[in-house]
Amino acid sequence: MARKVLNRKELREENDAAEREAKPKKKEKAPKGDEAVKKKPVKRKSRAKTAKEVRLKAFWGVFNQSMKRVALFDYSQRKQAEKKAAELTTSAKSPHFIQPVKEVIEE
Repeated sequence: MARKVLNRKELREENDAAEREAKPKKKEKAPKGDEAVKKKPVKRKSRAKTAKEVRLKAFWGVFNQSMKRVALFDYSQRKQAEKKAAELTTSAKSPHFIQPVKEVIEE
């Protein structure tokens, strides 16, 4: 059984013609004043608060193997931090190392 081939252009024209007949020629205006349907005001989304600028200061931290901070030195005192790490490594069984640490400055 062969199917009938549909001519899409003809179907489109028929559909457009039916729509033209169904459309009213004049648009009715909505009633004004109290009779008009009022839209509900849209609730504004609250603006997200901007995060405060956090100031950080760099330090040298001396850490043991389990990442516990043993000592803290200013960033300009790297030699003292390395010396402290070497002393702790020789005196204790576990090795110690230095690592930069940033901490929040509270004013």
